[in-house]
Amino acid sequence: MLGMLYGAAAADDAAPREVWWLHSARDREHHSFAALARTMVRALKRGHLCTIYSRPGPDDRLGDDYDREGHLSLPMLQEISVPRDAEFYLCGPARLLEDLQAGLKAWGVEASRIHVEIFGPAASLTPGVVGASDLAPHLPDGPQGSGPVVTFARSGLAVNWDPRFNSLLELAEACSVPVRWSCRSGVCHNCESGLIDGQLRYAPSPLDPPAEGNVLICCATPTSAIELDL
Repeated sequence: MLGMLYGAAAADDAAPREVWWLHSARDREHHSFAALARTMVRALKRGHLCTIYSRPGPDDRLGDDYDREGHLSLPMLQEISVPRDAEFYLCGPARLLEDLQAGLKAWGVEASRIHVEIFGPAASLTPGVVGASDLAPHLPDGPQGSGPVVTFARSGLAVNWDPRFNSLLELAEACSVPVRWSCRSGVCHNCESGLIDGQLRYAPSPLDPPAEGNVLICCATPTSAIELDL
């Protein structure tokens, strides 16, 4: 989510958009990136900020540290006038996400506009395991690119990079190369994959870099011939 906020801030001068940043936590002690998010949202031309604490501490100040007491819920979204036609990006524990998804759907929000990422314990993910797709890896549809060669080692596929793809993840998807992803902005690391050889660049830069010898393919593009363990 923070990566998406960075993206909104970077585009704010050229294409300002309405952004609602709602954060629910127990109290100030459990409020991650509070000052950073507050500063960034308040700098947006069309930014809205609402912080909800379920159990404010004795030193937590209403109006400064938090805006509302309680739990994030559909009635609260309606009360603060969050637009129903927004794109909703939800991140949190499974039970909260289930409740919010059910409420949003009951409110008439289309499922295609509700995006979910679980924050908490989950089953392990193994990026790039061949066999996760019914289609065999193949060259992307349309004209072939003329950029550096991208080799998907496990899939036995080499393809020239084309800038019509915004990331290595998009290229892999176009080639039916099995991949894992969630945030698509360099935050969650679900797409982290082995980098066998080559050079690349990030846009946006990940908040937390991948392990040495790995790459976050959701926000990376090649600057030389590259080989991935996918």
